[in-house]
Amino acid sequence: MSYTGPEFEPPQPQRRPRRRAPLVVALAALVPGALIGWLVYEAAGAGGSGGTRHADASSAPAAHASPSASAGADGKGDAPLEGRVVVIDAGHNVGNFRHTAEINRTVDVGNGRKECDTTGTSTDDGYPEARFTLDVAHRLRTLLERQGVTVRLTHDDEGPDWGPCVDERAEIGNKAHADAAISIHADGASAGDRGFHVILPGAVHAGAADTRPIVGPSRDLGRRVAAAFLRVTGEPPSNYIGHGTALDTRTDLGGLNLSTVPKVFIECGNMRDATDAALLTSESWRQKAAQGMSEGIVSFLRES
Repeated sequence: MSYTGPEFEPPQPQRRPRRRAPLVVALAALVPGALIGWLVYEAAGAGGSGGTRHADASSAPAAHASPSASAGADGKGDAPLEGRVVVIDAGHNVGNFRHTAEINRTVDVGNGRKECDTTGTSTDDGYPEARFTLDVAHRLRTLLERQGVTVRLTHDDEGPDWGPCVDERAEIGNKAHADAAISIHADGASAGDRGFHVILPGAVHAGAADTRPIVGPSRDLGRRVAAAFLRVTGEPPSNYIGHGTALDTRTDLGGLNLSTVPKVFIECGNMRDATDAALLTSESWRQKAAQGMSEGIVSFLRES
């Protein structure tokens, strides 16, 4: 399903090309899909460390059971989650391209300054990332509310048609005292680069940013979301970032740096790759994407 309405001018890709992972690409051609995820997650234990663009290999997602299957003998695993709060941040805003001056101004992210926001990317057919993220956010909200979770969105259709800025998005989760927060995105890498990855906050202690208290719980949240997303959607771990672990640690994102609650980003796929684009534009697949995120978040809430 492509969006070609006259009010949208498809933005150019915002993210720089990233290096492929040849070993994972080779595995993908040889090994059945269900086994690929197991192999890449197990292989992460031997992965290297490095800068913030590399995954924390020790954080490779475990194969967590679905929430409904994880209940103990006392039944607490099936207990409603009333009182728990989740903030869902739908990446970008479909009207951002009309407000270039506003979104291009920089804001303090603790260890530097970043643009308030960007336009996001789009498929080659013009389906914008911002519409994808808000659609999945709505689906995820419905699923979490059925579990008794209180859900807040950082923005919605009836709000301003640009922003909010990345520092404001983090502040919404902080003020809500969220038990978990997730920022939903889709990538804009080169064609042939495909798969999903979850971005974890690295340790930042500078200016207004201090992620040290949330690094551990955010890693747990991210591993659970990645494992459930893989299981439910069948989307493979990224073949161009994360070394096949589907995890990446960064210290340059204001939405993570300024968060005081456990938070992760998820890049659900690459909008510039034809295979991924066909999934991202499918309503049924977007429902699976929301289901995978929901199961990971619910698992985290019940264990935290």
